[in-house]
Amino acid sequence: MNISEMKQALTGLEAVNFRLPTGEYLPAHFHVTEVGLVSKHFIDCGGVERRETVANFQLWEAGDYDHRLAPQRFLHILNLSDKILGSENLPIEVEYQQVTIGKFGLTFDGTDFVLTPKQTACLAQDACGIPDAQQFSLPQLQMAACTPGGGCC
Repeated sequence: MNISEMKQALTGLEAVNFRLPTGEYLPAHFHVTEVGLVSKHFIDCGGVERRETVANFQLWEAGDYDHRLAPQRFLHILNLSDKILGSENLPIEVEYQQVTIGKFGLTFDGTDFVLTPKQTACLAQDACGIPDAQQFSLPQLQMAACTPGGGCC
């Protein structure tokens, strides 16, 4: 989900609800404590320089159980953040405190915002010698795994 999609979704809502990938809802008294611009400039293990930029929301909950973020208020916060995020229609990444800070993608199901799992991945699998998983059975994949001194990432 990107910023413009979120703004559009907020205009038709009566309440803002976020749901975890497990199906569990964030408590209704959550706060949006930050809306920010996160830029990542890095080199993958194959030596390719990459850049990634996202709009980042930080969700948090406190003991103020009477707090409710209205859709209009959230939209106002997003509009204020335009000066930080710029005019680019950025994808959204959400941070939410669990055992440690969890990073999530975001979708909208027509009623609720759904936090989606994010996964790590090797962006240079060809440089690491990682085989295409569809071509191998599990025992072959285990044999193809990285070993110390094997030249893998």
